[in-house]
Amino acid sequence: MSPEHTGARDPGEPGTHPAPRTGRTARTAVLRTPGGGLSLRLDRRAALTGTCLLAVVLAAAVLLVGTGDYAVAPADVLRTLLGHGTAGQDFIVRQLRLPRVLVALLVGAALGMAGAAFQSVSRNPLGSPDVIGFGQGSAAGALLVIVVLHGSSLEVSAGAIAGGLLTGLAVYALAWQRGVHGYRLVLVGIGGSAILAAVNSYLLVKANFVDVARAVIWISGSLDGRGWEQVRPLLGCCAVLMPVLLAQGPALRITEMGDDAARALGVRVERVRLTAVLCAVLLTAAATAAAGPIAFVALTAPQLARRITRTPGVSLLPSALMGAALLVLADLAAQRAFGSGQVPVGVATGVLGGGYLLWLLVGERRAGRI
Repeated sequence: MSPEHTGARDPGEPGTHPAPRTGRTARTAVLRTPGGGLSLRLDRRAALTGTCLLAVVLAAAVLLVGTGDYAVAPADVLRTLLGHGTAGQDFIVRQLRLPRVLVALLVGAALGMAGAAFQSVSRNPLGSPDVIGFGQGSAAGALLVIVVLHGSSLEVSAGAIAGGLLTGLAVYALAWQRGVHGYRLVLVGIGGSAILAAVNSYLLVKANFVDVARAVIWISGSLDGRGWEQVRPLLGCCAVLMPVLLAQGPALRITEMGDDAARALGVRVERVRLTAVLCAVLLTAAATAAAGPIAFVALTAPQLARRITRTPGVSLLPSALMGAALLVLADLAAQRAFGSGQVPVGVATGVLGGGYLLWLLVGERRAGRI
């Protein structure tokens, strides 16, 4: 039917305007290659939030590099990183403090992204490595190497990765019943975490004094003494696993609508979940191997990222940036408040994260979900 029959104006006529954009359309932009063969939808709010988080992370990292018994001003830190500092500043910044900060950034990003993947798979804000028990599994593997085998630092890291991976596969297998249900995964993980915590306590009781001192320092979650030997393998793990997990992001977002809807849209639900869980477990194990079990970063970072970006689904990259920001800021606060090396960063994140967990449980209870 022509426009004159309906009384409607043709969009090309003078005095007409295009239809107003909806709020969701106004928030997004589509990036296309010149040939139009590849397109990417970009959420403007998420992009702006990610940029702000990145700025916070970099600023906090510069402040953390300059914090310690020998304080270095932020301008001197930047000058030294660019290769224009004095010999003393170069040694302190590049050799002593930069590796520690890089470990903090990588560990926080790995835990944040892993937590987002677990919460998406379980569709539960409590579905994080801290609650499900993968951190306890990594700790059990490391303690076995320390207490039983008296292994080196490299062997302890390997034990942590093996323990986390075995725990993740065991929890996934036990939670499987024609698929993995969110609350079943969380409940099985909580039970496994309790068992592993008892195993870890038994290992500490039976160990000699030297091994106990070494194990307690490790399980507290600390960045002290971290060097380039921790940075390189952790960076390699993140460089391999994070792109794989990011590639699962669109499919994970679809699975949050329900298994039937996801299958109708062509998503291989269990394959996507298994890939996401495997990558998240390895990221958690690698982070734990580098810095020990850092509590509650994986739990809080995805929820905070989702709240500030206001995205309805999984936010993998913002969660990684939020995790890095939380860990660097927690370490900075611990050093500024108590002095360098006085409080492990795992203690600081545990105090802050424990309060957040209580608030989250109260909210879940009021919503009638627990």
